Amino acid sequence: MYTGWGSALAIGLLTIGSNASPLTPYKRALKFDYNGQKVRGVNTGGWFVLEPWITPSMFEGNGAVDEYTLTQELGKDAAYSKLSQHWNSWITQDDFNQIAAAGLNHVRIPIGYWSVIPLDGEPYVQGAYDVLGKALDWAQAAGLKVMIDLHGASGSQNGFDNSGKYGEIKWTQGDTVAHTIKVLNKIRDDHAAHPAVAAIELLNEPMGWSVDMKTVKQFYYDGWGNLRDSNVAVTFHDAFQGVTAWNDWGAGMGNLLLDTHHYEVFDNNLVAQSIDTHIKTACDFGKEMTTTGKWTISGEWTGGITDCAKWLNGKNKGARYDGTHNNAAKTGDCTGKSTGTVAGLSNDDKSNISRFIEAQLAAYEKASGWIFWTWKTEGAPEWDMKDLLANGLFPSPVNDLSKRKYPGICG
Repeated sequence: MYTGWGSALAIGLLTIGSNASPLTPYKRALKFDYNGQKVRGVNTGGWFVLEPWITPSMFEGNGAVDEYTLTQELGKDAAYSKLSQHWNSWITQDDFNQIAAAGLNHVRIPIGYWSVIPLDGEPYVQGAYDVLGKALDWAQAAGLKVMIDLHGASGSQNGFDNSGKYGEIKWTQGDTVAHTIKVLNKIRDDHAAHPAVAAIELLNEPMGWSVDMKTVKQFYYDGWGNLRDSNVAVTFHDAFQGVTAWNDWGAGMGNLLLDTHHYEVFDNNLVAQSIDTHIKTACDFGKEMTTTGKWTISGEWTGGITDCAKWLNGKNKGARYDGTHNNAAKTGDCTGKSTGTVAGLSNDDKSNISRFIEAQLAAYEKASGWIFWTWKTEGAPEWDMKDLLANGLFPSPVNDLSKRKYPGICG
């Protein structure tokens, strides 16, 4: 298992990246023991980067499909009024306290480039970055560590609504990559020294099969180079290349944390699996995560065994599970799953979700751990950790293995 440089001197030559250069020996003490402790965390999805399925009330009665078009349609003043109210209420100190009480040790906080260094001519409004600063203090007060996650890059790195702008992928065009580096440098300068900030993620989910992977790897190398003198774990997503595609990448680079996202609902075949096959798939993936030679976490995953949550696949789009999206064959009925509460789910659904969650806990803890997506929603019960905890489908406290209902579920 990769051990990083947190407790040892590192000397060597980097052989990757066009600007590779000799490294001088130095010692760095991280703020979290990624060797000795498992990451157990949750994302604050839908807080600083809007997603229609997490907060559908923000997108009802308008033509917006993402944060870009919402702010464009509202205009600067109305958008700022609406979003600032959301930033200051969706997650509070009390949420961080509840997260800590559930036995978690990490919070992954997504933020968009437009909140850090906006670009002229774009409709986005600013203010979330100031609240991020408060959130770091809230985390510190609750005894939690934070991974700051750059979730959206200029030009959109994946074309998803969760990048801020749905549609074309233009991240590698023009000076967008250089702008992304500037954003990361500002996050570093402003927050890397904060005692709660244990990790910074260079970029969420760049679409590796749509952009040049040489560009992605060079960007990761340059981003790591700018962060390596900070005592944070430098987190990078697998760019949808597969968790083992990075096994031979990063030689000589210290404190790398590989982030892979595991979902079993965004594919016609996966969403049609039986619950037992869902569990086996998750358990097998956990074994794969242990072979990377790096600290490896599942930085996004869910209790969802369907894609029924309203607008999960995009505003006004259907679901694979009930055969209304992506030409999928119908697997089942989304009634009671598209919106509502955990308490309102059927007993079979509750049992299946509980088993699936515990299988993933066991699987990912064979590697370096996990960060659930997401803490709260307006009514997507399979994805709402706060609601899952309250109804006993998520074991609590999660760091007490005796609280697991299905010990040995992955063998």
